[in-house]
Amino acid sequence: MSKFIRINTLRNQIFLGFMLVMIIVLASVSFFTFDQVSILLRNNAEKHIQQTAVQATGKLDALLQQINTLTAQVAMSATTQRLLTEETMGVPISFGDRQLLQQEVRKYEAYATGIRSLELYTADFKRLLPLDDFRLTERASSEWIERVDEEMGRLVWFGLDPQNPDGVIAIRSIRLIDKSFSHAGYLMVHIEKSYFELTDATSESEMRESMGLFDKSGRTIFSDFPAEVDSKMLLSHVGESITIGGKGYIAIQKQSEATDWTLAILTPMDYVTEGISVLRTNILVSGVVGGLLFLIFTFILSTMITRPILNLIKAMRGARFGTLKPSPITSTTMEINELNNSYNQMVVDLNELIEVVYQKEIIQSRTELKALQAQINPHFLFNTLEAFYWELEDKGEEELAQIVVAMSGLFRYVINKTDEDEWVTLGDELDHAERYLKIMEMRMVDRLSWRIEADEDCRRVPVPKLLIQPLVENAILHGVEQRVGPGTVVLRAEPSSRPGFTRITVADDGSGMDQEKLRSLYAVMRKGHVSATKGHGIGMVNVERRLRLSYDSEADGLEIRSEKGQGTTIAFEIPNEYGSDNKP
Repeated sequence: MSKFIRINTLRNQIFLGFMLVMIIVLASVSFFTFDQVSILLRNNAEKHIQQTAVQATGKLDALLQQINTLTAQVAMSATTQRLLTEETMGVPISFGDRQLLQQEVRKYEAYATGIRSLELYTADFKRLLPLDDFRLTERASSEWIERVDEEMGRLVWFGLDPQNPDGVIAIRSIRLIDKSFSHAGYLMVHIEKSYFELTDATSESEMRESMGLFDKSGRTIFSDFPAEVDSKMLLSHVGESITIGGKGYIAIQKQSEATDWTLAILTPMDYVTEGISVLRTNILVSGVVGGLLFLIFTFILSTMITRPILNLIKAMRGARFGTLKPSPITSTTMEINELNNSYNQMVVDLNELIEVVYQKEIIQSRTELKALQAQINPHFLFNTLEAFYWELEDKGEEELAQIVVAMSGLFRYVINKTDEDEWVTLGDELDHAERYLKIMEMRMVDRLSWRIEADEDCRRVPVPKLLIQPLVENAILHGVEQRVGPGTVVLRAEPSSRPGFTRITVADDGSGMDQEKLRSLYAVMRKGHVSATKGHGIGMVNVERRLRLSYDSEADGLEIRSEKGQGTTIAFEIPNEYGSDNKP
């Protein structure tokens, strides 16, 4: 067991742990790198193939758009529109008109490449061009004709010509512009299959892709696939990897929105993974060399880490048997030196904490003793005040009796509440302020008048106990008493302009403050405490701090408006939903 303890040192744990991590990492790299790099190369190849497919699709769309534009010009030409209009009005088209129409169509054919012929038919399927008696029903099935009618003049691509597999057919319905685009005939275009050869777009590709274009029925319009590729099997294939003739390919398919034809691209898998064998060799060599270097540096690193720690352990062992003392040991390693500094700081903090705890215990003991000595039974105080009240009532001193009742309520509100009952309703606070104002009115006689204006819903809002009375006291002491003649104090509680908040205002018409004094008061409130020798502003600082502490960031603190000789107004806003049961 002792031998195992000697071996189970931090340095050996670091060395063995790092070596185990190294083996796991190298094994994981060796196992997964080949597959991951293959996927990466394949993804790059697929992106290249997708780009090639987009380019090929773009070229196909351009070719289709050329045919669409040409047939639209033929269908909308003045001669075609005039002859088909006469036909729909019952005027037969003469042979001379048909020859004229043929000459004009030949002009359009001369500007286009890949078009074998253009055929023009009337609405009742008679052929106007070429100059023979074939009907459209002999060249196209009824399903094709119905589909052309449904497209309302748009060009419809049908793929290979059943009568001539070397050509592709597209038909559009001809609409008369002057007859509210009514149906007047059909225009059939025959295009050579060579028109759709797309190999020019990828002839210099490094990936050696092969490409094929197929119509809706799966018939080949263009293809340069190897001979062993089955086009039907390729079109029905779902996925990107495919094996043909024992050889792997990456298959990409794109659908043409204009024709519903399918563009397929095949890329041999060999060209995607041809560099993996070289990469595998490099990975193996790098793994062996990296492993040896890792072992050497791990041994050196573990020694460098554990040596300063052992020195720090010695210092900590010495501190266990006496007063905590800072360690004088230093290290050139930043982290170890920081650890040593942290230990020294911890020693200093612990010594200070011990001293603070000791002083707190002394103060607490003295405070408890004074509290026991100064404890007064509240019932004795309330019973005494009640005896005063009945004695004054018997002697007819009703005004003094009411003052005694107010004082009793004032003391009961302050003393009779438990420490846990820190939150009361705004109505309780207003009643307490009213009792205080009655007592002050008795003291100041005619110099003080007051009123309390409160919305009934606002009286139910929870507030911290004894929050408003200091502001009322401040309004009387620094406002009304400093005024020559009688003064007024107004206490309001009303809904705020902010939804969900209540605004409380204490206003007096006393002497007010100038701007310099107002700024000084704001500075004292921001500072959070006031000198005991000055005394001015203690109540307002107390209220400000209680607002900040009780409501966190939901209350903005006190808002003071005052002008010299114009009185002072102090207001604050509190949320309606808060209190001891609602605090977050």
